Amino acid sequence: MVCIVRIMSIGHTLLGLLESGPRHGYDLKRAFDEKFGHDRPLHYGQVYSTMSRLLKNGLVEIDGIEAGDGPERKRYTITDAGITDVQRWLATPEKPEEYLQSTLYTKVVLALLTRRDAAEVLDTQRSEHLRSMRILTDRKRKGDLADQLICDHALFHLEADLRWLELTAARLDKLREAVTR
Repeated sequence: MVCIVRIMSIGHTLLGLLESGPRHGYDLKRAFDEKFGHDRPLHYGQVYSTMSRLLKNGLVEIDGIEAGDGPERKRYTITDAGITDVQRWLATPEKPEEYLQSTLYTKVVLALLTRRDAAEVLDTQRSEHLRSMRILTDRKRKGDLADQLICDHALFHLEADLRWLELTAARLDKLREAVTR
């Protein structure tokens, strides 16, 4: 989907998809892309390497093999250990992103240190954020509930960034004094 900041666990996501019943790698990729990968579809190689690792770790097993025109198609099923692993993953909270190493902050400080126009850096970024917000708002308006929720998530983060841009712009003179001492 849009602007996924954290890297989601592909393995846990595929395991969760398998809880509804056995599937082939192709079916897993299609379900993943439909539910989670609109903007970043999963590569087939990633599906099969992940399934191989899950198989090796005892979280899935092969439920059947079908011959076809191409390579054999393995049908995977989740094991009890896999179900427990998904449950543990779902129950573990994600660490909130604190953005303490912001590239944008670095650019503003470097602009000040090199006597460039830091306000221009902030204005350019503000324009880019507003452009992204317009695209997301349009997508949200046209999307289904899942798309609306992921767009809201991204929009709220962009709104917080905009607040930071405004606050920083208001404090540029003080920041200039602090960084050039």
